[in-house]
Amino acid sequence: MMGSRQEAQGALFYEFSIEAHVPPDHMLRSVDQFVDLASIRQHLAPFYSSTGRPSVEPDLIIRMLLVGYIMGIRSERRLCEEVHLNLAYRWFCRLDLTVPVPDHSTFSKNRHGRFRDSDLLRHLFETVVARCIAEGLASGQRLAADASIIQADANRQNSTPKSDWHPASIDPGDAPRAVMEYLETLDDAAFGAASPVEPKFTSHSDPASQWTGARGGPAYFAYSTNYLIDTDNGVILDVQATRSIRQAEVGSVQTMIDRVNDTFCIAPERLIADTAYGTGVMLDWLDQQRGIAPHIPVFDKSARRDGTFERADFNYDVESDVYTCPGDKELKQSRRTFAKPRQKTPDEHGMLRYRASKTDCDACGLKARCCPRAPSRKILCSIFEPSRDRARAIAQTPDYAISCKLRKKVEMLFAHLKRILGLNRLRLRGPSGARDEFHLAATAQNLRKLAKLLPITQVAC
Repeated sequence: MMGSRQEAQGALFYEFSIEAHVPPDHMLRSVDQFVDLASIRQHLAPFYSSTGRPSVEPDLIIRMLLVGYIMGIRSERRLCEEVHLNLAYRWFCRLDLTVPVPDHSTFSKNRHGRFRDSDLLRHLFETVVARCIAEGLASGQRLAADASIIQADANRQNSTPKSDWHPASIDPGDAPRAVMEYLETLDDAAFGAASPVEPKFTSHSDPASQWTGARGGPAYFAYSTNYLIDTDNGVILDVQATRSIRQAEVGSVQTMIDRVNDTFCIAPERLIADTAYGTGVMLDWLDQQRGIAPHIPVFDKSARRDGTFERADFNYDVESDVYTCPGDKELKQSRRTFAKPRQKTPDEHGMLRYRASKTDCDACGLKARCCPRAPSRKILCSIFEPSRDRARAIAQTPDYAISCKLRKKVEMLFAHLKRILGLNRLRLRGPSGARDEFHLAATAQNLRKLAKLLPITQVAC
């Protein structure tokens, strides 16, 4: 006999527990044990008024933002809807069934105001990093660094060629927030002052973003998120937002290494990175100024494709400061004898020039393979060559082969950032917007790492 469908009738009283309806293996239940917001109120206290109507609790806003970034919910409007409907999200945000979810406009009001003024998201990120270090997930001995390009919230059609863009003509009183931030970062080493090279186009809505075609396809506006990670378990120790150019990305690594040292007293034994970070200035900074072994390929353009001798074919004598060519002739910086020895004077690019005698080159039988189109051979040598040589020596060790494998961990984090967390395009504009999103995303990744490596069963023991 076919049963009849019974219409559900609303009961007068319900016995319901959100706690009982959240699965034990849910991601947010594992993450919740590592979310410590006890210091949030104290950190934000100077930025609230002592009078007026009570605001939405900052703990609730932070927890909702963490839900969005951990679960890959990019829209704040959709985040409010999901928290309203999903019991696990309500449980994580400490919201009972009868408590209304804050409006999406609350996020913008707090983010553009007291959150940025107090640098709260940076404080939250460092709190999670400190927990990772306390749990033994990061030793700080082997660090890796890299950058990834994230598309900005800017359209190619709403842009101007750089020749038509004059910052002095902008009226600060009538400029949007992102334009004001652009004006404030013109002297910032991570943005306006990173390089004298001007981009081809400038966005009207987000002028601080970089016009780039780095991926090989159509060019677009973007920012770069820079990670400094511990290779033990892939914990992100620091994150920095910069323009999408090599100079800014390399400079951000120096900033992050010093900041991690000041904040967490971490002095790494080695830094692992790709060739973009193998410039002479960077290698010398690591080797001579910070005492960090550079496990980085040397950025070297001395190779030749015409079959002539390369600089590697010349032998250098440190004591006499002389290069010897394959024809057993000497190349010196100067052939004059001075009563008072003169100091080496590099050019504006930090290069020293060693030249052979024209008489030696004219009589040499190897001239066709050495300098066929020049009267004599010259060799360019960087003033940072000792640090470059040390990096080349490290590249021949077994530890360097291990470092090449460990470097993939930072690339995996960028893949996770874009594919799992959905951060392919920014929603916020300006350097501050990019900084906020990158800090929240890195915080979410570290929390997921803690939840994965330290599940509830192990913590409870």
